Amino acid sequence: MNMSSFIHFKIKWLLLLFVLLSSGYSGAQNTNLLKFQQGKPFKIVQFTDVHWDNNHSNCKETASVMKMVLSAEKPDLIVLTGDIVTYSPAAAGWNSISAIMSESGIPWAVTLGNHDDEAELSRSQIFDLLETKKGFIGRKGPKEISGTGNYILEIQASDSDKTAALLYCLDSHGYPADKKLGSYDWVKFDQIRWFRDQSQKFTKSNGGTPLPALAYFHIPTPEYKEVYGSQSSLGEKNEEVASPLINSGLIASMIEMGDVMGTFTGHDHENNYIALYHNLALAYGQVTGVNAYGKFERGARVVEINEGAYSFNTWIRTKSGVSHPYNYPFGGTYDETAYEFLKAEQLTSMKPGITFSYYEGKFKSTDEFAGAVPVKTGIIQEISLEPRQAEDHFAFEFSAWIEIPEKGLYRFYTFSDDGSKLFIGGKLVVDNDGSHSARRKDGSIALEKGFHQFRLLYFDDYMGETLEVGISGLTFREKPVSGNMLFIPENKNKATPGK
Repeated sequence: MNMSSFIHFKIKWLLLLFVLLSSGYSGAQNTNLLKFQQGKPFKIVQFTDVHWDNNHSNCKETASVMKMVLSAEKPDLIVLTGDIVTYSPAAAGWNSISAIMSESGIPWAVTLGNHDDEAELSRSQIFDLLETKKGFIGRKGPKEISGTGNYILEIQASDSDKTAALLYCLDSHGYPADKKLGSYDWVKFDQIRWFRDQSQKFTKSNGGTPLPALAYFHIPTPEYKEVYGSQSSLGEKNEEVASPLINSGLIASMIEMGDVMGTFTGHDHENNYIALYHNLALAYGQVTGVNAYGKFERGARVVEINEGAYSFNTWIRTKSGVSHPYNYPFGGTYDETAYEFLKAEQLTSMKPGITFSYYEGKFKSTDEFAGAVPVKTGIIQEISLEPRQAEDHFAFEFSAWIEIPEKGLYRFYTFSDDGSKLFIGGKLVVDNDGSHSARRKDGSIALEKGFHQFRLLYFDDYMGETLEVGISGLTFREKPVSGNMLFIPENKNKATPGK
């Protein structure tokens, strides 16, 4: 290269560098480490449906909302879940959003909505632009799968560089090519296969135990239609769920993989509820953009993931304050003032065990064998139907003391065929009574630390003998109530069989 060519090359390089720097380029993009801090949860702020319009003055109000949330919450990460810049000029809009994010000094990521590529820039071009912005840690993702913006953010443990939690970001696309298939698109099969492969890889590297994870995308799945109004739902539903007509099986795969605790979407501005679907939380964000439709006060959803536990707390933050505090896996508000705690007994000289009384008869309700003479009684080590003597038309009453390790909120369930009822401390917590096929019912209760009376009633009418009892709390995932949680007094005389 001669001197003239070298000078020309250098000038071109300097001009390129100037353009990149003036647009907010940072050579450290995508290198921001997400990491738990010792003794602190990892906090995420979700902005959704910003609908930024550089031509409209109300974007100043949207910016004010976003800055207020970030100032109040001081998160470790910001995730924007679609329909962010929806008007031309798109590049100017994204530059404005990026300036707010970059000014905060907080790492930020994006998943795209159905409107984001309607204003001049393609989905790929949007990510090309964002990858030059300070603090942006999103990625286009693998070229071989559908969509733009399928990627995983890893959160490191507080005391090492080991991955302790995952955030899956997915492209839920925009509209189906075939209009007969509905108004909105869905996460495709190849994306789901990619998710499953990545999930299995992380689980294997973690010794076979799934890592706690969350998932962010824009368009809610059809399962969101099923959960509002359930016992575990909290928040508001003021419009129909605008999900795809096609269910591609994303939620089923997440449940099967066992790592994702909750999904967080936007799209429906008048919905902000969260609820459990087969022990997976389905959540909406809070509409953020003043330029978007809807009557909700503008704000954000906040999530705190607890290190080393399959649990998170979440709430809505607006200028009015905090609302709808919710805990997973408990499946309800964690605000203790909303509950009356059941006093515990502080017992000594206890041993593992469960007493049972066994009955026979054609029962249609657990009330029908109350006060009846049992066929036999005894002590067992696990809740089981094994002591029965008949194939059908029988009943059990199980009694023990359940040890609660710490004061807190607990959710119990029974899964039974036929009817069952669960009482804790004499209070009916789960009512799954009646003659029916296998089904699940849940109930929650606030318990002090210590021992509580545990009483379980069950009957089988005809065929399908099934009984399972489970528990979850604020810091641990759902699990069966096992024998090591149930006790009887040491001096309890061994029950003798009846006739």
